[in-house]
This record gives sequence, C-alpha cells and structure tokens, in this order.
Amino acid sequence: MGRSGRSRLAIGLGSVLLLAGILLIIQGGALLSVDRPVLVPPQDVDDTQPIRPVAPVAGAQRLEPARKVAQELIAPPRLDPAEIERAEPRPPLSELGLAVPPKTPMPKDWREVLLYRPVATSSAMFESMGRTVVISGVHGIDLDRSCSFDDVSWPCGQRARAAFNSWLRGRALNCFVPPDVERFAVAAPCRLGKQDVGAWLVSNGWATALPSGIYGKAEVIARNAQMGIFGPAQ
Repeated sequence: MGRSGRSRLAIGLGSVLLLAGILLIIQGGALLSVDRPVLVPPQDVDDTQPIRPVAPVAGAQRLEPARKVAQELIAPPRLDPAEIERAEPRPPLSELGLAVPPKTPMPKDWREVLLYRPVATSSAMFESMGRTVVISGVHGIDLDRSCSFDDVSWPCGQRARAAFNSWLRGRALNCFVPPDVERFAVAAPCRLGKQDVGAWLVSNGWATALPSGIYGKAEVIARNAQMGIFGPAQ
C-alpha cells in the first residue's frame, strides 16, 4: 500500500472515531438530564399581597347551590306577631268527666265514711254495713217499672238495679253520712274512687235528675243518646 493509501485510511478511521465520540457525548448528556433533577431557584413570597383566585380549569364541573323545592308547602308561613291572637281554650267535650260530689252544705256531725261491700237494692239505693243510703240529687227507677221503646216494653226497673250492682262489683263507696246508724234510709252524696255515683247513674240513664239537683245536663245527654231507660231493651 502506498503512502497515499495509508493517509486515506487514517483519515477514515479518524472520522469514524470522531463520530463515535460525538454519539457518546450526546447519549451521556441525555442520561444526565433524565436522572438529575432540575433545581429551580426559590422565589420570594410576599405575604402582604392578596391571594388571587385560581382560574377555573377547563372542563371542570361547576357546582351550583341546591334548588329549593315547594318551599311554600314545606316551610312554615311567616307570621306577623302583631296579628297573632290568643284564643280561649275550648270547653270540655262533656261535663260528665268533670262531675264531682256536690258542694252542698252538710251537717257538721256528718263525716265521709268508707262503706264496704255495697249491694244495690234499686237503681239509686244500696245497703252497706247496716246502713241504707240513697244517692242524693237523683231519682231512682222503681223495681216494678216498665219502659217502652219503639213499641217494645221491657222491665227497665230491674235492669237499672242490675246495672248499678254490676258497676259497683262490691267495691267500697265514700259517702257523707251521719255518725250513728239510722233506722231509715239517708240521702247522701257518694263517690266510687274519684267518680261521682249520681253522675254515673244519670249519665247512663239508670236514674233521673231531681229538679233541684246538679245532674240536669247529664240527663239531657242520656236522653239524646238513648241511654238506659231512654233507649231500647237491654
């Protein structure tokens, strides 16, 4: 090989080595840029400046306030306190539940006595502990009396006594009676627990109210409701 041939070969090898070196340098720079993080110089933050709102991101869903549905039906109406009036309480549906023993003046020597195991002898009279007591303020139904309803006659006197006995069931009664046992019957107000006996008899139609008594309204209610002797056979 001549001198010119060697020169060309040397130039070719040098070019190849130069190109390989350039490629190695480029590849090394790429590796360094991937593995080494880029340091950003810190910026001074000014706390005195107001925080600027962040611009909405494109495509993000916009949140809207909840919609009120039928507010006039669900929410209570607005009232003016000046237009509110205090109404009077309604009267009781019936005065029977408020019936108490009559506040009539009683003899000073009479006392409230508990009478055990009473037995009704008529619709408004009973016997207990050697006493015969007639419920005051009412008129009982005679045992031999018959009542008629829709042209049907029935023995209402006996039925009234049976109803009174069934209601008593031998329970003790509180009655205002004289201290000594009287030979004759004595009229006295009585109660069974907290219930007035006269009010129960008249309101259920098993006795009638005396004109001077306190059970007139109870008798009107019993008549209108066709209770006891004012109704059909029982």
